[in-house]
Amino acid sequence: MSSTPIAIGPAVTPLLERAVTDGGATVADLGQARALIWNSGPADFPAELPAGIEWVQLFSAGVEEWFARGVLQRFPAVVFTSAAGAFAHSVAEHALAMLLAGVRYLPQQLRADSWRQTEFFPHIGTLRDTTIAIVGAGGIGRELIALLEPFGARIVAVTRSGTPISAPGVVETLPASRLPEIWSRVDHVVVGAPATPETRHLIGKEELAQLKPTSWVINIARGSLIDTDALVAALRDGTIGGAGLDVTDPEPLPDGHPLWELPNAIVTPHDSNPPQLRAAAYAAHVTDNVARFVSGGDLNARIDVAAGY
Repeated sequence: MSSTPIAIGPAVTPLLERAVTDGGATVADLGQARALIWNSGPADFPAELPAGIEWVQLFSAGVEEWFARGVLQRFPAVVFTSAAGAFAHSVAEHALAMLLAGVRYLPQQLRADSWRQTEFFPHIGTLRDTTIAIVGAGGIGRELIALLEPFGARIVAVTRSGTPISAPGVVETLPASRLPEIWSRVDHVVVGAPATPETRHLIGKEELAQLKPTSWVINIARGSLIDTDALVAALRDGTIGGAGLDVTDPEPLPDGHPLWELPNAIVTPHDSNPPQLRAAAYAAHVTDNVARFVSGGDLNARIDVAAGY
């Protein structure tokens, strides 16, 4: 029986060739292929696909730009999968690092140039016995839940459906429709939801006002999920303890923006998933999905075009 032909584009790399063959398929030209593994963005995606293409694997976890350019809508008969979950561990590590840094008051301590122990003592907290909301508990959120287990925190997971997540530390799983309930109940918030029109400014002035003055908000999803002006105001007046942001709105964050100067803001330049970690993680994701495609199984990270992610 001949092997399933799968194309790679726009650039064929040895790592992705091996990923395809490890999944049980054969690398082929696009015209003869049943699927396409894409390792670039939407700008250079083909305007047309051969009729034989049944599935396209995308390189990115977030797909809002693909929707904005109309690529996914242009091929209604093709199944698209994202790289959601492929980079989860790296991004979850980054989220945990920012959360720990904030709770332990590290930004202010790192800026210090004198011994200020008694001044710092009251501001240093712990994750133990705190309640952390993970808003958008998908691949990254589930990795973060596992990383948080040793710290003794209680996790409230928020997902689209609210289907219970059975994992150590998770005390409750809520559907997105019940999101307004969480703000006054939790100590910290990690944002991992997809960027859609419905999730724009998911956290704004009203939500921030319900959090505690010691709460940290961590965003490793997309900058649009938080109202930046409302966040800056909340950080300045002490409404919340701080924010850790690997994504911002606008992005890149311009020089001179208040978030660069606020002592209770940690800003990293969307580098929680750097290139040297991304390539191998994507290849592993490709191998898994190729094996699923070859065997006729359910593909991982299938994009719901109607839902927008």
